[in-house]
Amino acid sequence: MSRHLQLPNGLDGAEHAAFRALIDPYLMDGAALQSIEGMAREVMQALLADLPLPATVEAVTDLGAKYAVRVQQRWLGWQPGLEPRLLAWMEENRAASRSGDREWTARVARAFDEIIQGELALRRDHAGYPAGDDVTSRLMRDDRLGRPLRDEELVSILRNWTAGDLGSLALCTGVVLHALAENPALQAHLRAGLPVPAFDRVLDELLRQDSPFVANRRRATQHTTLAGVDIPTGTIVHVNWTAANRDPRTVSHPDGFGPEENAPANIVYGAGPHACPGRALSTLELRVFTQELLNATTRLSLAGETERELPPGGGYARVPLRLE
Repeated sequence: MSRHLQLPNGLDGAEHAAFRALIDPYLMDGAALQSIEGMAREVMQALLADLPLPATVEAVTDLGAKYAVRVQQRWLGWQPGLEPRLLAWMEENRAASRSGDREWTARVARAFDEIIQGELALRRDHAGYPAGDDVTSRLMRDDRLGRPLRDEELVSILRNWTAGDLGSLALCTGVVLHALAENPALQAHLRAGLPVPAFDRVLDELLRQDSPFVANRRRATQHTTLAGVDIPTGTIVHVNWTAANRDPRTVSHPDGFGPEENAPANIVYGAGPHACPGRALSTLELRVFTQELLNATTRLSLAGETERELPPGGGYARVPLRLE
């Protein structure tokens, strides 16, 4: 739940299903994902080419955040010159979220909406842009609901795709790289080459152990009872994904590393009708990031003290790394 229009997450029932049917092909279509994979590899290879080895970097900001922004810009067809503005926005958004200051958080949200509205305006007057076939333009022309999307709907969908993914992907890279730097055997295992499904299960398991997606809220649409607790209609329920992913009733050894055995209980990306529609895309982006970094190096190790991300986020705010 949110004070902002949230598509599709803020909907239920038939309305939610209709928007998922519109949105999911952009995020799950096999041909689209294949194209994004090639683009993401180009982005990561170019980012690493600017780092003569050996090098010391900060994993979340120097690598993860820049990679996330550049991939999103290319996928959506946004102006390359937006990178500094998007990186600055990510930092302020994290600070505002940690502060608990609702007015600050609202200002930061409006600032991101203005970025999106600027991209929509560019496509409408084609100033500096061809009509093109980028994802943003296609979404603007999409009429599978029987009508074009309204501006507030376009902004909500693009905000959900980008504002959430930018910070989340950067934090995921910190979790994965910290785990690899701490575990040379796992690092060697991934370097040896794994089939894509097995590689993805390793990433999912690392995020299950230490997820950046800590919790969110839901509103009960009807009266129910859950685990003996009475929940009246309209009650706000806080869902703690981190606790659920480490629940010994479903994961026999929460601190253990079991990519295969823990996969059925892994709900890092949610479950049911509201499961994250961008799971396939996010996993692909994280896999490409990790594979390309391992391909370009022979060893990853910690290069200083790490810093945990503060609530409401999880994972790491800083992971100093030595790349060799």
